[in-house]
Amino acid sequence: MRLSEITHPNQLHGASIRQLEDIARQIREKHLQTIAATGGHLGPGLGVVELTLALYQTLDLDRDKVIWDVGHQAYPHKLLTGRYNDFHTLRQKNGVAGYLKRCESKFDHFGAGHASTSISAGLGMALARDAQGEDYKVVSIIGDGALTGGMALEAINHAGHMPHTNIMVVLNDNEMSISPNVGAISRYLNKVRLSEPIQFLSDNLEEQFKHLPFFGESLTPEMERLKEGMKRLAVPKVGAVIEELGFTYFGPIDGHNLQELITTFKQAHKVPGPVFVHVATIKGKGYEQAEKDQVGYHAQNPFNLTTGKPIPSTKPKPPAYAKVFGHALTKLAEENPKIIGITAAMATGTGLDKLQAKLPKQYIDVGIAEQHGVTLAAGLACEGMRPVVAIYSTFLQRAYDQIIHDVCIQNLPVFFCMDRAGIVGADGPTHQGMYDIAYLRCIPNLVIMAPKDEAELQRMLVTGVNYTAGPIAMRYPRGNGVGVPLMEEGWEEVPIGKAEIVRNGDDLLILGYGTMVYTALQVAEILGEHGIAATVINARFVKPLDTELIIPLAQRIGKVVTLEEGCLIGGFGSAVAEAFADNDVFVPLKRFGVPDKLVDHATPEQSYADLGLTSSQISEQIIASLYPEKTPSMIS
Repeated sequence: MRLSEITHPNQLHGASIRQLEDIARQIREKHLQTIAATGGHLGPGLGVVELTLALYQTLDLDRDKVIWDVGHQAYPHKLLTGRYNDFHTLRQKNGVAGYLKRCESKFDHFGAGHASTSISAGLGMALARDAQGEDYKVVSIIGDGALTGGMALEAINHAGHMPHTNIMVVLNDNEMSISPNVGAISRYLNKVRLSEPIQFLSDNLEEQFKHLPFFGESLTPEMERLKEGMKRLAVPKVGAVIEELGFTYFGPIDGHNLQELITTFKQAHKVPGPVFVHVATIKGKGYEQAEKDQVGYHAQNPFNLTTGKPIPSTKPKPPAYAKVFGHALTKLAEENPKIIGITAAMATGTGLDKLQAKLPKQYIDVGIAEQHGVTLAAGLACEGMRPVVAIYSTFLQRAYDQIIHDVCIQNLPVFFCMDRAGIVGADGPTHQGMYDIAYLRCIPNLVIMAPKDEAELQRMLVTGVNYTAGPIAMRYPRGNGVGVPLMEEGWEEVPIGKAEIVRNGDDLLILGYGTMVYTALQVAEILGEHGIAATVINARFVKPLDTELIIPLAQRIGKVVTLEEGCLIGGFGSAVAEAFADNDVFVPLKRFGVPDKLVDHATPEQSYADLGLTSSQISEQIIASLYPEKTPSMIS
């Protein structure tokens, strides 16, 4: 059976173990070849190949529903559900998405980009099934660290109290999220998996039964249950906890043994009520480099499949914002022992791995638990520490109530550092950092800033660490800086609420925020070629907005443009419009940013062009709306 011929997962029905093993090999080959060429998530999908094949062989996927947690685990799922021929377009514009999307396939029953959602969604589907008198199986697959998220535990708590609701939860236990898993639950799972009694029973108990009279080579179903029961009694383990919560527990089982997986899933499907199947897998399975470096190969840019090394850039690039952040924070933390860096399972992505390596006592990884991370920071701040919460913009959304209730209402000096703010590219709408300006600036007591480049990020980091009057937040983009010189020490603070003029002109006022300041300068250059002289301001702060500088300039110049890399509704331009309305400033104002739409996966450059946010597009729109006497077609 060829993987390329599988267009429906039900084609796996009846396949032999040898055929499934061959398909597993083909999945890994296709997976590795594609990620090596396009980049994407590597380790998670490699670890669930056998799990996916075994589960899908035991289901009727014309009826049954599988809900994947953290959609980057689901590349094998995509290859088995009709997307093989398009898989080479993974994470490219108009190609196969890097996460699950309901609009992409009828087999993607629930969109998944953020972690810890599958059990809640699966339980909702199971309850809807029962309410409507329908009959199909619901399987929620959780793993790659998602069980460290509180939402997953809330869902387990709820499902365990629904004894007549049939739902299966499959734990893909690979000991990892992106960074290694943390916490008591993870430690408990590891203790169970590695305990000598469990290993002994798994290896020897069945063999001992076979030598008893009347049993022979095979065990009866009753003896199978007795064997599992004795294993559960042998040592305290997670199964006992799960069963106390109302689930029937199976495992832990070898996640790369197809026969064991198929047998277990078939048994589990027959059990009424909530069922929990604990599967032990190896992240990166089948690719030696990924197995050895599970953090580094969680996701990769295009790389050499033979050596595992990234394909070098054709020209040197400036350092990434995350690296500048991590380096600068580590230097500040060396001088100030009260600084504590906090991440939610993203040490490498946020740059906090540098702090972890140099000053481990000043580093905390809370796992995929952003809510807990924010309130933990609030507690640290209560006692005089300087917590720096480094969480991607898209993931900080998950802790919104904690930001308001636990930090801002109490006016605690917590410093939020939002990486991946703005357009992030190939990860698509679940990961775009579009909304942080809008969802934060409405909260009292919070100061919000954004650097125009990596050098200003250094200064703002000092500003945030030293700011003790209340909470403060900084957003910065994914990827590399613009190439300005960095300082190794002696960084000055940025005055709170103060913008700066970076170019002077009398015909137009352009207000740029964060990454769009350099775009604003490019726009001013283009407009200058058409006789339009623009003043460009680096706003620095959206809250407090520097109205002392902006309003007199707006009144004098008479035409204003705002540029931001975020949603227009409630964003930086909205803040400027509100300030104008409050101060009776009535001048033409044109806002540029992301309209009321989702930004799909594509390269950032493609997204900017689609949104009309390139410097040439912005210049043309400015001339068309504010200077119609000019000729927009002359702009190149």
